[in-house]
Amino acid sequence: MDSKMANFFDSIGSFFSGGDKIPWCDRDVILECEKEVRSATEGDSSEDQKKESIMRLSWALVHSRQAEDIQRGIAMLEASLASSSPPLQDREKLYLLAVGYYRTGDYSRSRQLVERCLEVQPDWRQALALKKTIEDKIAKDGVIGIGITATAVGLIAGGIAAALARKK
Repeated sequence: MDSKMANFFDSIGSFFSGGDKIPWCDRDVILECEKEVRSATEGDSSEDQKKESIMRLSWALVHSRQAEDIQRGIAMLEASLASSSPPLQDREKLYLLAVGYYRTGDYSRSRQLVERCLEVQPDWRQALALKKTIEDKIAKDGVIGIGITATAVGLIAGGIAAALARKK
């Protein structure tokens, strides 16, 4: 019984806090990834090493708490997606784009990208978890929107009723 109550209160807490399980990335990690990309592009690194360092930077950017970092990560990923890659690399890029759009609040675009990931690999747990997170967020926003609308309608109706009561 105690575990059921704990789960109940955890679900209420995560409902109001928006508790998703997507990790965040600190500014220090982004700076290190930027250094790695610089050294890979300026040095004698292979093309694969350059691509890997750019993917790590993209990952760090879309997991940042700063909106401008997320936008930069989205732009990098969209540019790299334009070049042809094996389906598994595209899957990774699509997933990171979905995370970026989720972080910016564009849930419909994020959901479309996750669906494309799942077309490549239908049983990919990370993508399935992100899809559930997106759908939960959309449902939560809908419930909150309905609650706000109902409250506004109730206040207006109450105001009208009070005004009519005063006239009598």
